[in-house]
Amino acid sequence: MDYGADLFKGTAWYYSRYRPLYPSSLLRFLVNKFSLNGEGRLLDLGCGTGQLTLKFYDWFQEIIGVDTEPEMLIEALHLSNVNRVDNACWLQGRAEERSSDWGSFRLMLIAKAFHWMDRESILEILYNSSDDNGGIAIIDYDIDKCEPLHWKLRVAEIVKVWLGDERRAGNSTYTPPKERFEDTITKSRFRDVERHVLPSYSYNWTIDTILGNLYSTSYASKRFFGENLEKFENELKSALIDIDSTGIFTEELSVSVITAYK
Repeated sequence: MDYGADLFKGTAWYYSRYRPLYPSSLLRFLVNKFSLNGEGRLLDLGCGTGQLTLKFYDWFQEIIGVDTEPEMLIEALHLSNVNRVDNACWLQGRAEERSSDWGSFRLMLIAKAFHWMDRESILEILYNSSDDNGGIAIIDYDIDKCEPLHWKLRVAEIVKVWLGDERRAGNSTYTPPKERFEDTITKSRFRDVERHVLPSYSYNWTIDTILGNLYSTSYASKRFFGENLEKFENELKSALIDIDSTGIFTEELSVSVITAYK
């Protein structure tokens, strides 16, 4: 599905400030799993604003972040400058456009972005871009066994009231993949496909971070609300305070990692 050029238009500022950061356990897991030692190159495909990419700056000789959204890469460049990371490179475009000249990699990441891609085609591109015995890691939050939290259900209800029942995605609407990612990868040329779920951890949301996270998404970008933005925010804030007057909402998060080797 081609969702057009505006899938995440206007979200990058919120993305870099309000998306939950991945835990240190993810970095430790990948370092151990792929025996990282500071050599070789990393590719983060669909890197967004680069927070995960930058965690690996001293585990590779070079780290490359690729994203279709120029606004995201402006934020990524800003973060790499602030953190004095001098071995990061940010490329704008699709893998289909950039893979012919991006070289080969020891490890290739896709974090919360695989669902947007032509997965079979991307896996073939990554296989051809992998070092011998290199690998991939497809990263997302594990929600398979999680009961929906009351406050999250209420947030989703209110968003639907203002934006409609169908989940917006660029110039279209979003339909989730029908096949599990690990099954798709098993059909590719990658080998030793495994799915790992890392230990859960508590994450505290506030009303402001809930709103900021919403505005970082493709389906609830701030621009979609137009002149109704203030009314939407007031309704959401009131509903959340009714649920918990402290305005603090705790969620147990757990990261899922699918790994495979060339």
